[in-house]
Amino acid sequence: MLSVCVAVAVIAVPGLLTGLAAGLRGWTLAGLAPLLSYAIGGLTGPWTAAIGWSFTPLTYALSTLVFAAIAYGVRKLTVRRRPPEPEPGLWDRRGHLAVVTCWLFGAAVGFYATLRGLGHIGALPQGFDAVYHGNAVRYIADTGDGSLFGTGSVNWYGDALPVFYPNAYHLLASVTYRLSGTSIPETLDANTLLLPGLLALSLVTLVRAFRGRAVLAGAVALTAVAPVMGVYESMDRGPLLPFALGVTLTPLAAVALRRYLDRVAPDTGFVLLLAAVGLLCVHSSTLFGGILFAGPMLVQRWLSSWRRIGRDLLALLPIAVVALFVAWLQLFGALGLATSNVPYYGWPSEWRASAALGALLSFQHFEAHPQIWLSVALFLGIVFFARAGALRWIGLTAAVTGLAYIAVASSNAPLVMALSRPWWDDPYRFFSMAAIPLCVLAAHGLASAQAWLCERLPSRVPFRVPFRVPFRVPSRVPSRVPAAVAVVVLLGFVVLSNGLYFRSNGARVYTGYQGAQLRVTPGEEAAMVELGRLAAPGEWAMNDRFDGTAWTYALSGVRTVAAHYDETLPPSDARLLAERFRDYETDPAVRAAVRRLNVRWVILGTPVPPPAEPYQPGLVGLAGKPFLKEAWRNSDAVIYRLIA
Repeated sequence: MLSVCVAVAVIAVPGLLTGLAAGLRGWTLAGLAPLLSYAIGGLTGPWTAAIGWSFTPLTYALSTLVFAAIAYGVRKLTVRRRPPEPEPGLWDRRGHLAVVTCWLFGAAVGFYATLRGLGHIGALPQGFDAVYHGNAVRYIADTGDGSLFGTGSVNWYGDALPVFYPNAYHLLASVTYRLSGTSIPETLDANTLLLPGLLALSLVTLVRAFRGRAVLAGAVALTAVAPVMGVYESMDRGPLLPFALGVTLTPLAAVALRRYLDRVAPDTGFVLLLAAVGLLCVHSSTLFGGILFAGPMLVQRWLSSWRRIGRDLLALLPIAVVALFVAWLQLFGALGLATSNVPYYGWPSEWRASAALGALLSFQHFEAHPQIWLSVALFLGIVFFARAGALRWIGLTAAVTGLAYIAVASSNAPLVMALSRPWWDDPYRFFSMAAIPLCVLAAHGLASAQAWLCERLPSRVPFRVPFRVPFRVPSRVPSRVPAAVAVVVLLGFVVLSNGLYFRSNGARVYTGYQGAQLRVTPGEEAAMVELGRLAAPGEWAMNDRFDGTAWTYALSGVRTVAAHYDETLPPSDARLLAERFRDYETDPAVRAAVRRLNVRWVILGTPVPPPAEPYQPGLVGLAGKPFLKEAWRNSDAVIYRLIA
């Protein structure tokens, strides 16, 4: 649990300090703090790399002080010129306590469901994408290189095309890794365990910012952690860790945007700037997701008063200009990737449009059973939609993101693929984005059901004393009916949903970490750790791209020829050695590549089962080769030392 506690501090403290200095308070401060932290780290890493500095925990701490000082100065300037009016009260103390209780319960359920899937903190994610993130965190921690192309150099080195990747997630995770002293898998898992709670916190903050009732805020804290496609599918498939983080922070775009447009001032503009840049630093697609999510809020705002359109656009212009300046490294990196030679194929369609719609409404992607009580709550939310008030725009957000998912899931048309490129035309990602506004509508259904019931029950309960007393007794006393009904409705939802579906959600996470087909076995993991003890600093290891040993650098610090399962546009040396390493004795080109990379070891994991070749061609039949000496072996892996 040490890694979890450190991760909480790394994600929360810088944002809290900066938010406090910028004038944020209460739920707005708590909700925006993680996003502000990722903005701070995500900007600091690339800019320090650009001027030749290393990104370390100390750098992160110093940059936090700089951002907090700027926020304090901007806030003071704002207050001096035009003091903001105090925000009107909304929830009483009991309301706040009730919402906190619901959020803590929801976060705990999400934490437990995720932990059930992981098995333990330190479980190795088995998907295709996770190895990149593990190696990236290790690379930043080892080298201090916070650049946007540095993490890709672990696999695409030498003459390979540099690969851009937004790295705010990896930068903060590297700080957690260095401060906690735990392993890379523990660091990744610590951040993963926090995702359901972060999503619940973001949605509670959204409800509070749009002046929703405490019952709605409590309900959304529960519905946020219930859908399997919210964050749990992203944990299973990939896992898509930066994307899943971005999904949990996306609702905050609407919070920061409304806060700025309601009071256009330097301090609110500074917070909006950091929020937008933070989404971009987490993942390029997250900023687009934030626009899709918050855009309908502008539609509702402008429909109520069309004169606001020009004023709002004019107010947003300086924010866009400053954002372009401070985040131009991320923006131009993303544009460069989009126009590079990296192939873009997209993902195949899943099913017909009608089936995709049914999947959305039933909260069921490829799971065996629908999450029916979420569907019931969603139905109630649609029935009572007119009661949504300032949050009516969330219905348009649900329609936009839902139609986007249906289009991507059912069509491979060129236009659909072009528009969905920021998300790699991936139905899973669109399903996850569509789940967020559906969660809000489902919570609205529960809160509206509570309000509907309260309207039909007496607000005061008759009270009679059956005997005479020497003082006057009121004939009717205030009722606690609203609170009691809220407890019944929310508790009933928890019970009917079998604890917010924690078992089925945990089972979905399980397949990404402990499923039947392990890409990295415990024996292979032990071998990679052992190689870290055997190899001297600077020595590389030859390995197969597909047997699981691509995790070697993350687990041991030893660089490998192949550091990702992705074989797109590999370095020429990696391609040569994968094809002809076995000819080391007789092939001068192979020996030259080995010298360039300083390869001194070979590590092989569990071979691919027949009828496929067990390893890449250059690694088949290495046992008994005179230029290799076996140094270590277990049932799943073998390590050789290069002796010639």
